[in-house]
Amino acid sequence: MTGAPVSVGPQTSVAEVARIVRDRDLGAVLVTDGDRLRGLVTDRDLVVRSVSRGGGPEETTVAGACSEDLVTVGPDDDLDRVARLMRGQAVRRVPVVDGGRPVGIVALGDPAMERDPRSAPGDIGVARSRT
Repeated sequence: MTGAPVSVGPQTSVAEVARIVRDRDLGAVLVTDGDRLRGLVTDRDLVVRSVSRGGGPEETTVAGACSEDLVTVGPDDDLDRVARLMRGQAVRRVPVVDGGRPVGIVALGDPAMERDPRSAPGDIGVARSRT
């Protein structure tokens, strides 16, 4: 799990979220309304759900680009359950929520890294992005 996830409010511009993703080398940012998890936006979401639809990225908010129907897990859920959820729901990232507050994100490569860091997914998961 990636702890201390980065979050933004729903009215944050798509351009600002894109800069956060770039500058912090992230694949996803949580969208929160106060302490409440509202959604998750990935680098792909920024392109497919926002940029490709037109509109200025400085004026367009992330509220329309984020996934809102989220599958979440708790910090004590075991890795097998998380992997089954990811596979069953066809998602690559799952927010970790404790008492209703987001505390982390489990990414697709995290279970592989935990089980065998030398496996191809584990190796890719720990590699630094080249972008």
